[in-house]
Amino acid sequence: MRLAGIDHVGIGSDFDGISSAPQELDDVTNYLVITKALLGRGYSKKDINKILGGNLLRVLKANE
Repeated sequence: MRLAGIDHVGIGSDFDGISSAPQELDDVTNYLVITKALLGRGYSKKDINKILGGNLLRVLKANE
């Protein structure tokens, strides 16, 4: 079983408890910045969907 790569990555949005947010990511409403950066680096829309929630939903569903 492969446990690394695009099928095993996700980005969270828990900004509580941090002293400063990453540049241009004040909150979840700025995720378009991440999407644009991933597209610019050649990621497919399918892979971006996995990163931005698809992987999490798949894991949750598999463990219901």
